[in-house]
Amino acid sequence: MVSFQPTEDQQLIRDTVAAFAREQLRPRAREADEAGTIPGDLIQQGWELGLVNSTIPEAYGGAGDARSAVTGALIAEELAWGDLSMALHLLAPRLLIYPVLDLGTPEQKDRLLKTYAAAQFTPGSAAVMEPHYDFDLAALRTTAKRESGTYIISGAKCYVPLAADAEHILVYARTDGRDGYDAVSGFVVERGTPGLTILEREKNMGIKALATYGIALDNCRVPAAHRLGGDNGGVFAKLMNYSRVALASLAVGVARAAFEYARDYAKDRRAFGVAIAQKQAIAFMLAEMATEIDATRLLTWEAAWKLDRGEETTREAYLAKNYAANMVLKVTDNAVQILGGHGYIREHMVELWLRNGRGFATFDGLAIV
Repeated sequence: MVSFQPTEDQQLIRDTVAAFAREQLRPRAREADEAGTIPGDLIQQGWELGLVNSTIPEAYGGAGDARSAVTGALIAEELAWGDLSMALHLLAPRLLIYPVLDLGTPEQKDRLLKTYAAAQFTPGSAAVMEPHYDFDLAALRTTAKRESGTYIISGAKCYVPLAADAEHILVYARTDGRDGYDAVSGFVVERGTPGLTILEREKNMGIKALATYGIALDNCRVPAAHRLGGDNGGVFAKLMNYSRVALASLAVGVARAAFEYARDYAKDRRAFGVAIAQKQAIAFMLAEMATEIDATRLLTWEAAWKLDRGEETTREAYLAKNYAANMVLKVTDNAVQILGGHGYIREHMVELWLRNGRGFATFDGLAIV
């Protein structure tokens, strides 16, 4: 039976991350959004919390903590409550580390994991999205063709976080000329590999503090040993389910931040002698926002729980992600409406959350639990 009560360890982790988000991320979120960059000291502080490298086995220099999708969902929500750009930056190395932990060969784990167990934040990333209007996860246009002891990768990707600084990028490509998740494999492409070109930084409507890039792969040749999981490849569908749970959790964090801000504003803002929170239209709007947030969180927790049990989770993860993308847009837009004219100016954070929330429909593969 699914439990709605985090374990003692999970609650401790949640409280620690929540305090970090409240005391460090939220106060500097606006500054980071305006500047288009995240202070290095914040990234290092987050790294030292062990949000990423704690799950690396001791044999590779990590703490060897058990990996849990439920715990990952709790962490993602709290970080996104602080700031989505910072959350995605801090969690970006997971995009490489977690697939390697789940599916990597012993040689891949030995070669890669030690790099990300270091005391200093080490950028890593993955490339899933492609710059096409009809982009389909099950029909990637980026291809990988086997040639002797190598794979030749060609294609284009977008929304690749930290690509300019990443030591390794896990590039997902279609193999064997087939469509479907079973035909998709991940390939670890190292920084400086011939044929890999990092394009200009993308100019996004939201997540403006997070550096995302397009990349081009022009006959990029990588050793066959760099194929995630070796000759058998990986389980792309399962990895995308972990990603969907992460995105749903992040959306809950953004929506919760907007709801709490709008609720507190409505309690303080007075019109015609009473707080606007006492107006029926505002009260009903706030109640609906709270309901939608809680409903999405429960959908997300169910999917995460099933992932931890090793069950088939595609349906639950897909529903949670889709529902979350709609929910966060609705909640953040309502928050702007509740603030009225104040909601449209940068003095208040709700406009930032609306811009960030709008992107969840296009964030496939940008995070993982």
